[in-house]
Amino acid sequence: MLHTCLATGSPRFAGCSMRSSGAPCPPWRAAVQACHDLVVGGYELVCVSALRAEFTQARLQNLKTLGFPIEIVVATGNDVTQLSPKASVIEKLKPVAFVDDFLPYHRGVPHGVHKALIRREENGSPNVGPELENVNSQHLNLREFANWWLAGGAVKSMFTGGKT
Repeated sequence: MLHTCLATGSPRFAGCSMRSSGAPCPPWRAAVQACHDLVVGGYELVCVSALRAEFTQARLQNLKTLGFPIEIVVATGNDVTQLSPKASVIEKLKPVAFVDDFLPYHRGVPHGVHKALIRREENGSPNVGPELENVNSQHLNLREFANWWLAGGAVKSMFTGGKT
């Protein structure tokens, strides 16, 4: 089974924040469905999260409670230096894709791994500037990425220089 690593941090990854009641808002459900679609498409999803190791099980339980089809969470810590704290884990996993909503976490992700950025608002976002050249594709949310990926978007982008 091919790995697609989804790096999840805050609910912003799904394009919304959690309601005070704790109930998922519709974009969160869309992210859950996008993940289920990727699994049906033959991909195993691994959550690579920039949190301390002692929170790994809590993150896994939160993902399962929300309905994400994720069985593995890898915690990396969150020190962003010249390389992403996630880069060494991604190198070991050798996934076909790495999806994250924080541009600095794409630093040092190996070539050969499709780097997909889930965009954030530009006002106050770290997802601006010349580092955008280091990602292979950009998407409004996880649902858009999954639709694009499952429709063969990554294969098609190879013929346009790897960018979409």
